[in-house]
Amino acid sequence: MPAIDLRTRAQPDWSVDDPSPRNTGLHPDFWYPLARSNDIKPGQTLGVRFAGEPIVLVRPQQGAVFALEDRCAHRQVPLHLGVVRGDRVQCGYHCWTYDRSGRCVNVPYLDKSQTLPAGVRSYPSREAYGLIFVFPGDPAQAQIVPFPSIPTYAKPEYKTRFLDRRISCHYSFMHENLMDMNHQFLHRRLMGTIRTTLLDIREGANWVEADYTFSRAAGKQPLGERFLINRKHEPDATRGLIDLMTIRTDYPYQTLQFRTAGSSEPALDLWNIYVPIDRDQCVNQTYGLMMIRKPGIPGLIHLLWPFIVLFTNGIFKQDRDMVEAEQRALDEQGEDLNHEISPVIRKLKDLLTRSGLPLHSRG
Repeated sequence: MPAIDLRTRAQPDWSVDDPSPRNTGLHPDFWYPLARSNDIKPGQTLGVRFAGEPIVLVRPQQGAVFALEDRCAHRQVPLHLGVVRGDRVQCGYHCWTYDRSGRCVNVPYLDKSQTLPAGVRSYPSREAYGLIFVFPGDPAQAQIVPFPSIPTYAKPEYKTRFLDRRISCHYSFMHENLMDMNHQFLHRRLMGTIRTTLLDIREGANWVEADYTFSRAAGKQPLGERFLINRKHEPDATRGLIDLMTIRTDYPYQTLQFRTAGSSEPALDLWNIYVPIDRDQCVNQTYGLMMIRKPGIPGLIHLLWPFIVLFTNGIFKQDRDMVEAEQRALDEQGEDLNHEISPVIRKLKDLLTRSGLPLHSRG
């Protein structure tokens, strides 16, 4: 790897307009996890939401999970209050019964000469990576839009931590928080004083990514961080040995890969998605897969795991406090008054705005 001159890092582009994605909804034509696999056992239902729309997940005693509109066509009561019978779900009110396609297949008190009523909407669904994914948009697009690819998840060299958090902010704040590594001052008590250097920005039609490197200005490396990144070589920029963090929003997903100096494989590989729960999309369910490379000693990762969890939980809490504070400021002011100077965040906000759909007016 050639030596990198940190003095040539990217500089802010003051000429770029500052778009705001706060009134932009997440586009539904993608695969979104709406629950973890272990949230729903065979013969059970689970009520979830995407951007205010109620969806029921149904796991039959045998066969794959399916997803339907969580409203009975009869009285609009939630189907997740019903009963699973075979591969069908019965409304808990009048026992209208639906199959996995959403078709109403039985009304117990309906005369046989009468036509069965209309059913409910069904959603394409898939189960992977320990998560249940639903395609809430145009069903015709479900066969065209790529399903998320997370290759590190299956590699035995890594141990995976599941992230599952309800956070009270617009999903765009989450993208910006992870993408903008200039906020290391927030984590000073957990990580010491870290100096961040932006190395490069790249973008395409539906993605933007940034490379960062870091140096320690003060304080010692905490145990949790040391165990998390499993360093083998010390950074030395004069020999081209630097820690490299690449953060990418590949709409609507976000990834972070951290490679320690001299390593070709990531020590940390993170996949995130922020699923809006409410109609205003000011509350999101964050699902993440954090793949951490195991040390060379067999079984050691299990001993280190409590320290890794404790350290990352501290980082996540500080980030959560800040993004929720940003949302409160937006709610109080009624508009996005942020003065953004980071070139990568400007590009990210533009991506989120042009890729999503307009929300109804805030009011």
